[in-house]
Amino acid sequence: MKQYAVIGIGRFGSSIAKALYSMGNDVLAIDIDEEKIQDISDVVTHAVQADAADEAILKAVGIRNFDVVIVTIGSEIQASILITLLCKEAGVGYIVAKAQNELHAKVLYKVGADRVVMPEHDKGLRVAHNLVSSNVLDYIELSPHHGVVEIEATTKWIGKTLRQLDFRAKYGANVVAIRHGDHITISPGGDDIVDEGDILVVIGSNEDIALLEKSQES
Repeated sequence: MKQYAVIGIGRFGSSIAKALYSMGNDVLAIDIDEEKIQDISDVVTHAVQADAADEAILKAVGIRNFDVVIVTIGSEIQASILITLLCKEAGVGYIVAKAQNELHAKVLYKVGADRVVMPEHDKGLRVAHNLVSSNVLDYIELSPHHGVVEIEATTKWIGKTLRQLDFRAKYGANVVAIRHGDHITISPGGDDIVDEGDILVVIGSNEDIALLEKSQES
């Protein structure tokens, strides 16, 4: 018997959780919506109402002990990417993630998903494009409202920790990776220091990213 965790109990996640449980597997269902958890609690092994984007929650439920984690909150792009990152960092052996479109899928693969599924047909392909800012190296549009940007460390960031820079509080954005030469740190912590030449991979809403880009002008 394998152990599965399904994060996000919408129609897609619910159907997967029920099917896995009916086949005799141990299934943990996690969703932030209490009503959804109540509805599925009788047809899975365990059901937990919690925000899976919280690293402490994932540790508390022992996410690293599950054979497979399935992240099915594809409509909430930023959350799905962050949760996939946290599961990868926790040491989950196999991660399946639901994507909204092919570019979302591309990012999910980059941050640790072993398999990406797109149950709904994506009618329009979002295209990666470069921005004019001299520090912004690449931009991937995940949806009309969210994106991932690769940005070169500016002078005022160098030598500071992510906790000191506090991107989330200042810009509403999250640093999901730091690339230093050939080395990539996935889901860096608050004590990680930004060095000269580092490339930061940042995810956020278009408004968050625009605010971050604007800060480069000052």
